[in-house]
Amino acid sequence: MVAVLKLLEPVAGWISRAALLLAGLGVVAMTVLVFWSIVGRYVFNDTPTWTEPAVLLLMSWFILLGSAVGVRERSHIGFEIGLAAAPPPLRLAMKVVTEALLVGFGVAMVVYGAQLAAGTWSSLTPMLGISQGWDYVPVAAGGALIVLFSVERLLMILTGTDDTASLDHGTGEI
Repeated sequence: MVAVLKLLEPVAGWISRAALLLAGLGVVAMTVLVFWSIVGRYVFNDTPTWTEPAVLLLMSWFILLGSAVGVRERSHIGFEIGLAAAPPPLRLAMKVVTEALLVGFGVAMVVYGAQLAAGTWSSLTPMLGISQGWDYVPVAAGGALIVLFSVERLLMILTGTDDTASLDHGTGEI
């Protein structure tokens, strides 16, 4: 299990940084498109109709990529007080259950996101001229990243390499 974790950590780290970079570029692109839409409407009196669906698609990507990175960095919503107050054996069980639930949630996102994408692939987004399936690809991609990052964290918990010093008050206990 430790060997798998040693292989997984650098790959997951690289993927996390790439996802965060893409999410950041998506925010910048969205900002540019919204600005262009405003300029088109108020300066040129000709609103570009394709910017709104493009912005919504970009938003799906950067929200889901960013939230997956948040899962890896443990910046998602959690019940830290309960975890910190729990005795070490219960704390370990709570961490394992949390990561298992995140894996399950990620798998559901992959499965249902892929089904939605496949079911709408033949329809076109009117203003963009691309498949409506692209609206659901970010759900499946974000779910796949959540699975990857949660499995990584689960392996860290099970091998005792999870760095939760703030939760164990520096005792080294899990």
